[in-house]
Amino acid sequence: MHFSRRLPVSRHALLLAGTLAPLLATGAAVPIPNPPTVDARAYILIDYATGRQLAALNADQRMEPASIVKVMTAYGVFRAIEEKRLALDEPVTISEHAWRSEGSRTFVQVGSTVPTEVLLKGMIVQSGNDATIALAEKIGGTEDGFAQIMNTYAKQLGMNATHFTNSTGLPDPELYTTARDISTMARAVIREHPEYYKWYSIREFVWNGIKQQNRNGLLGRDPSVDGIKTGHTQSAGYNLLTSAERQGMRLISVVLGSKSMRAREDASAALLNYGYTFFETVKVHGKGKAVLQPRVYKGATAAVAAVPAQDVIVTVGRGAGESLQTTATINEPLVAPLAADQAIGELVVTDGSEVVAKVPLYPQQAVAEGGLWTTIVDTISLWMR
Repeated sequence: MHFSRRLPVSRHALLLAGTLAPLLATGAAVPIPNPPTVDARAYILIDYATGRQLAALNADQRMEPASIVKVMTAYGVFRAIEEKRLALDEPVTISEHAWRSEGSRTFVQVGSTVPTEVLLKGMIVQSGNDATIALAEKIGGTEDGFAQIMNTYAKQLGMNATHFTNSTGLPDPELYTTARDISTMARAVIREHPEYYKWYSIREFVWNGIKQQNRNGLLGRDPSVDGIKTGHTQSAGYNLLTSAERQGMRLISVVLGSKSMRAREDASAALLNYGYTFFETVKVHGKGKAVLQPRVYKGATAAVAAVPAQDVIVTVGRGAGESLQTTATINEPLVAPLAADQAIGELVVTDGSEVVAKVPLYPQQAVAEGGLWTTIVDTISLWMR
């Protein structure tokens, strides 16, 4: 069975569906120029909803993340809270190892106990290494133990070019990642822990009477920016992981190895503006909405709606959404029983000659086997196909 028709689209939905191909400028109503030249050794710009790469330079090159590592540390803490292994109001004892940490500090005192939520904000806003290590030790027993947990989570998220050796991002020859892997990590934090992601937009943090400022200058320059994390060491240069949302469309940029704080902010701002100027994210088809109504042989019902399990969302050149085409196919013949999670076909979205999404289709509900007479009749029908 083959089905093809244009579907109306609504812009800026934020659910992922399908595997997306590289972008081409040819399908866009607005011509798409090359990405801006920015001060960075590596960068990537993606659409959050679809994961679509909009611009990149050395995105798969091994780089030093510096304090951007703390985003994975926070992810590990969020997971522990979600799994009831830790509570936001739970006190955490500050070890001498945490207290003596180098670099940025939240100014917690050795031997004192500090609530988890305070340490999280100290890590997220101030990038405090002392707060970070205290949390790592609380969950992993030791910082090294927590690093092993971080690596497990990284593999689960598909960050296959990343290896963590500590929770803070302090230099280590075996600590590395890529711009692409960092964007993957950022998507996971936003998607899985929205209730805590809001903390990344906090401009300042006060603890023990000390006011500490967020180093992400874009929070003050661009009201659409709501995170995420800065990083800097002498060897890594100036890094910035940024996310912004404009009119329901969220983009994530990763800038690594800039020469200064201002340069990393300018680079990220230029990439975000490029993405919002020349691309749009559109909803092509709704979750659970029938695409086809194919026949089912030997079933308790003669047909079933074929539906996508998630909203079908694609990122295309701005203005190209209205010209998207969809084609649906069914894995014929469909023979009962059919499970609700059994893929029975595929919906393909094209932008001109380019495939921009391939999404599996499922039965809208499970289909049980029919009675004896239905089985006999449909067996004959199958022989005659």
